[in-house]
Amino acid sequence: MSEKSEPQTNTNQPANALTRRDFLSKSALAGSGVMILPSGTLFGQNTPNNRLNIALIGAHGRAKAHYATLKDENVVALCDVNALNMQFATKEFPNAKTYQDWRKCLDHPGLDAVLCCTTDFTHAWVANWALNRDLHVYMEKPLAITVNEARTVRENYIPKRDKLATQVGMQRHAGANFNRLRELVHDGAIGELKEAYAWGNRQIPKPGYLPDAGIPPETLNHDLWLGPSPYHPYNPDYFNANAGAGCLQWNMYWDFGIGQMGDMGSHTMDLAWNVIDAELPTSIQSKSSEKFNPEVTPVELQASYMFPANDWRGEIRVTWFQGGAMPKSPSNWLDLDKIGHGVMFKGDKGFIVADFGRRLIIPFGDTADLTYYKPRAEEDVLPELGNFQKQWTEACKNGKPAETACNFKYSADMIETMCLGLVSYRAGNKKLAYDGASGKITNNANANAFLTKAYRDGWTMDG
Repeated sequence: MSEKSEPQTNTNQPANALTRRDFLSKSALAGSGVMILPSGTLFGQNTPNNRLNIALIGAHGRAKAHYATLKDENVVALCDVNALNMQFATKEFPNAKTYQDWRKCLDHPGLDAVLCCTTDFTHAWVANWALNRDLHVYMEKPLAITVNEARTVRENYIPKRDKLATQVGMQRHAGANFNRLRELVHDGAIGELKEAYAWGNRQIPKPGYLPDAGIPPETLNHDLWLGPSPYHPYNPDYFNANAGAGCLQWNMYWDFGIGQMGDMGSHTMDLAWNVIDAELPTSIQSKSSEKFNPEVTPVELQASYMFPANDWRGEIRVTWFQGGAMPKSPSNWLDLDKIGHGVMFKGDKGFIVADFGRRLIIPFGDTADLTYYKPRAEEDVLPELGNFQKQWTEACKNGKPAETACNFKYSADMIETMCLGLVSYRAGNKKLAYDGASGKITNNANANAFLTKAYRDGWTMDG
């Protein structure tokens, strides 16, 4: 993009105010089926001047991965609870107005979109507030940390899916292996799909919440960092991490995250989710060798989900493994433990084993001669997704907002499923029957308490 308009700034006149001349000209465009974004850009016409007014919430760490994409847009607002983080972003986007509180940032005049890189336990909150303001949203993973959070965001998004572009930061989805796995399974390389497995081997044990360790530095607004989470005293070990890896300091705690399910689980289960065309499970069964800790999510866990049949496959079981729990290898010469984060698909004629960049087909049985498998023609191969972040910014402008790879319907279904595995675990590893329409456990009333969590007074998701 060669021409670049200047970012909007606060003036006495609202940034999205229209003169009568503007109104008449834009009304004529609207009458021809072109939508005007709040900033005055044309929805459906991607021109050099068609730049989004974006708020970046969570300005450093993971946000650095988005700086290059954002420089093709107008970053008009920056928000971070830590002044040390803010200084990096203001060097990149010196004309943006700065905020500490994301709730105030979302009301910055003239916004079109928000890109959020905050803590996991605020993701669903920022997403829902942004949807309430009719803003396009790119939200880092996980989209939510409870079943109810996922459902709230999805229910708010679906009526707006034809006008708001959303994307959850599962950027590995842009890798070619996602499409290749989908093609192999759907085209019958292993026959009829029977089961799927996904796993991650990361292990970050924690004994419990960290003790009070004095006063936060003046550069950190600890109260806003906690946000809707129940109060926990300041401890520097929640924050001592390399930029971009801060979540590993706190996401194992129940009040702050869902451990591996929300972290690498969001990426690895996505390999399976992109293939199986599932929505919500009908039953969940978890098991773990660990004793339940009311403060810390489990390291080692296995969670199995049953999904109903759809128009191309029968009912299937999908199982997530973490922290050392692993599926059985299909062959004694294949060591699945050497695949740190991987998936396996079982069909009636063989297996596919894969990670983010590699895949292996293992036929089995007397009839597994692969003559039944007819690969698609080259012209029918699924196209490359391209730049994951730009898929979102382009969807904000091109009139096809629902066509992002990891929109809030796709991603909310997946993270709700993952969270249900933790519900089963917290309910004593009981098998639970789930009604996805109502969002209720139907065979264990007590387990419904684990569909949500405690929040601090004064915070609401529906702001």
